[in-house]
Amino acid sequence: MNTQMADRVPVLIAGGSLVGLSASLFLGRLGVPHLLVERHAETSRHPRGRGNNLRTMELFRTAGVERDVREAASVLAGNHGILQARTLAGDEQEWLFREIDPGGGLARFSPSGWCLCSQNDLEPVLLRHAALRGDLRFNTELLSFEQDADGVAARLRDRATGEEREVRADYLIAADGPRSPVRERLGIGQSGRGDLFHNVSVTFRAKRLPEVVGDRLFIACYLTDPAGAGALLPVDNREQWVFHLPWHPERGERVEDFTDERCTAHIRAAAGVPDLEVEITGRAPWHAAERVADRYAEGRVFLCGDAAHEMPPTGAFGSNTGIQDAHNLAWKLAAVLAGWGGPRLLESYGAERRPVAVQTAARAAARSVEHRHPGFDAAPVGGPRTNVLAVALGYRYLEGALVGADATAGVVPEKFAATGEVGTRAPHLWLRDASGERVSTLDLFESSLVLLAPAEGGGRWPEAARRVAEETGAPIRCLLLGPDGDLSPEPVPETPPGRGPAGPANWPAVYGLRPGGAALVRPDGFVGWRATSAVGDPVGALRIAVRGIACA
Repeated sequence: MNTQMADRVPVLIAGGSLVGLSASLFLGRLGVPHLLVERHAETSRHPRGRGNNLRTMELFRTAGVERDVREAASVLAGNHGILQARTLAGDEQEWLFREIDPGGGLARFSPSGWCLCSQNDLEPVLLRHAALRGDLRFNTELLSFEQDADGVAARLRDRATGEEREVRADYLIAADGPRSPVRERLGIGQSGRGDLFHNVSVTFRAKRLPEVVGDRLFIACYLTDPAGAGALLPVDNREQWVFHLPWHPERGERVEDFTDERCTAHIRAAAGVPDLEVEITGRAPWHAAERVADRYAEGRVFLCGDAAHEMPPTGAFGSNTGIQDAHNLAWKLAAVLAGWGGPRLLESYGAERRPVAVQTAARAAARSVEHRHPGFDAAPVGGPRTNVLAVALGYRYLEGALVGADATAGVVPEKFAATGEVGTRAPHLWLRDASGERVSTLDLFESSLVLLAPAEGGGRWPEAARRVAEETGAPIRCLLLGPDGDLSPEPVPETPPGRGPAGPANWPAVYGLRPGGAALVRPDGFVGWRATSAVGDPVGALRIAVRGIACA
């Protein structure tokens, strides 16, 4: 971290939790100078927000932190599934699901995998990497801000010394939580069903609890006995645990009512072990809600994460959606600050991310009903169960920094399919370079637009990319894929088996391309434009595509 705070920065980030730290990480890798301020003195000590889905882990992979995240999460690497039981010691139990990825089939769609890493373990990893390229100031709070046509003037205070100073930023990212003071200051309202249920999260030690759990290494266990209803989550599978107790403030219950004695009795009842030794180490209230900000930006100020949306924890959609917000916004800020992104590019942030949050929050609430989350008394509804993979990887943008998107498609499909269509995440394929090194297509997308074309019939695209890059100033990397191209695709597995040939020749079909076609992928890994077959004027077609994506 820098020892002197700059008086002028391109980007100021308010909030240093998962989303703020992720925004810092992504901006730093794109070469954008920035300042992050967080009112707390250190990262979170409370084990929460533990589920990191496939898409988030792909972003961490591209940002160079996936390995460190998995190392921080190693203690829970063997935990899978959600168990429901009357008590832990009783015989009445069922697995709501046993494996996140039974049979390892997700490897066809992603180079990464799900990761169970609690917030208190994940944040230090993000902090360590983000601090390499950004100015991060903990124990520093944003007191106030004013914006004009040229930037944002922010008043900051060092909470240790009381010193105040003003910092001028081109843009402000508000990652300051569900009660966001920045959002309130902007007067941005929220829509949705509001509060759904409330819990008090209790951390505790119980050395004998593993004897009761046995070999049921779950992600979470929902206990249904009225005397011990709640959710049990392992922290280290040995002696540290978390229990979510239902809390009913609407009945006059206060957090102070959850005394050590009450919590201990509740945990013993849930375990079914009346004499279980329990040491309460902490408690924190939390609210499960379904709310989305009515707009994601006001002038030069942008909402990210919980400041922009709240959703129930079931499915771990909340923090993942927030991290992906930050990723979407980071490349757009970088493009505008570098001069190749037009002023309307930043308007596409809300146009793309808000519909995803609305749909994801609704799916999260539905999943809470499906799993009968303790404390949530909503009646089950009919219809198909929530497809987690469709929510995590299958969402699409219908408008924004795109050319040729299908505005009639659903934001979140019922089932996941990698199609290469405009507005969807670019499909994962394994590639080999001339040296034999193996990379995923997703590893290619971070700091530039990437034009992918089949080597067969794609010879005109490299020159088109060079000319358009010179004209627009946009960074464009053109790669021909094929045995005689820049990168050679590995054989594509049959999906599903028995339908069509497997082998390098069918990779263009995964992207919906024929010989001579091309797909232009944005820095965030989403397809921004696609020509499914050869075009008469590659330069003209690509020029229109780049200007459309850049909103120039």
